[in-house]
Amino acid sequence: MDTLSDLIDLLSYGDKKEFLAFQKKKNKRHDVKNIRLFDLLETDDIKYREKIYRSAKNKDAYHALRKRLQDNLLLFLSQKTFESSNSEAYEALRLLVVSRFLLENNLAKIAFKCLVKAEKIAIGLEQFSLLNEILLLRLQFAHLNTSENLEALTEKFLVNQNQMQREAKLHMAYAFLRQELEDVHLKGKVIHLADVITKTIKKYHIAVQDWMTYKSLYQILFIANEYAAIHQNYDLIESYIRKTYSFIQSRTETTHYHLFYHLSILYYLANFNLRSKNFLVSKHYLEQMMHLMEHKRYKSLFYLRHQLLLALNSHYSGKPQEAIEVLYSALASANNKSKQEDVDDLRLCLTMFLAQHNDDTCLRQLAKFTHSDAWYEKKLGMLWTIRKNLMEILIHTQFENSELAMSRMKSFKRRYMKYLHATKEQRVVDFVLLVEKYLFRPDIVFKESFQNKVLNMLHTTENKDIFNLSFIGWVLAQWEKKTPYEVTLKLVNKLQ
Repeated sequence: MDTLSDLIDLLSYGDKKEFLAFQKKKNKRHDVKNIRLFDLLETDDIKYREKIYRSAKNKDAYHALRKRLQDNLLLFLSQKTFESSNSEAYEALRLLVVSRFLLENNLAKIAFKCLVKAEKIAIGLEQFSLLNEILLLRLQFAHLNTSENLEALTEKFLVNQNQMQREAKLHMAYAFLRQELEDVHLKGKVIHLADVITKTIKKYHIAVQDWMTYKSLYQILFIANEYAAIHQNYDLIESYIRKTYSFIQSRTETTHYHLFYHLSILYYLANFNLRSKNFLVSKHYLEQMMHLMEHKRYKSLFYLRHQLLLALNSHYSGKPQEAIEVLYSALASANNKSKQEDVDDLRLCLTMFLAQHNDDTCLRQLAKFTHSDAWYEKKLGMLWTIRKNLMEILIHTQFENSELAMSRMKSFKRRYMKYLHATKEQRVVDFVLLVEKYLFRPDIVFKESFQNKVLNMLHTTENKDIFNLSFIGWVLAQWEKKTPYEVTLKLVNKLQ
């Protein structure tokens, strides 16, 4: 990936105009080529290098130019982020910066007022590192404030140091657990989540009660949810769900700072209950989410994800038309600020719903996935991309695009079979091979031996997940002469 192009892609049209003005102001000479390089990169001109430096001898000059442009972009982005952010943390940081400036210029009285205000914000946000800087500055200039209680201030500083140490341990533990999760996901490493978490707590000398915060529970639930998704078995994380539910029940109110974590936890609880087929409980958490999403910033962050779970609940609880309408409405509400991953999740879900009703408009939705597999793997993960590719094969088979389906099957096997074997996903391999047999010989679905192999898949714990049932239901529908949705709904209700 070209990091310079990635940085430019972060800029809106207005940002680009501002950056060019910023760059022109910084340029000391009129013959510099940084603005020319920026313009060429923005237009995706593949010959931009030759248009700036025609001679191959200028290789070093070209790389130096790229570095200068990248450094200036980073400087511009840092200044813009600091100036435009309206979060309370940035407000406290601004107060700290201006307080230091005032103290260095002998304006102690107003400086200490700013520091007290910054301290209150930092305490409310549990920003212990920022609070440490604020308290250090107060200690450094305590001699200029006659009303300062140095002993009380020192005690406050030491208490905050302990809080910083506790938070640092939690961050180290979280980083370690994320690394373990990556090894499970990418290398097929076998772990028992509860044992790994227990060992991690001991390794970093963390007290159990230290986990009982919104942020820590959010981090644990994130890891647990990813772990369950990899294994396609949400029963594995039920104990963490129960603990989290008890924590949420014990909290009578949520501060503005905790709102992101609270919403994230509710999302994970809703997702867990959806995947466990507890649709009414899942909808209950979604209702709580909607109530907390009144703040515009958080609604823009969570709304599309919320609508995805709402649609899935409706779909698998026998209200398919309602589910489809929710998805169409959510996609219509998406804008250029929406996360592409959230939009793709909604579109993939809509494609699946339409296909399950034998609605050929699913092909138009499928055509809107224009990125490469490598892009989807990076943005949405291997599991999502594999599921998307399998769905694509099934849909082209379903609507008799046989040659395209076979082509996709060859590409899938070439790209993913080695990975599936490495991660011990034999059940997925078996499913792919069954679909391939059906592709080459459609009448095989009426053979008892083929049908028994498909039905035996239902006895595997991981295949009782609603998404896996949807894939198996598609194959069953080929000989039952029903829509994939009818068969899938029957399987979901039977295994509920």
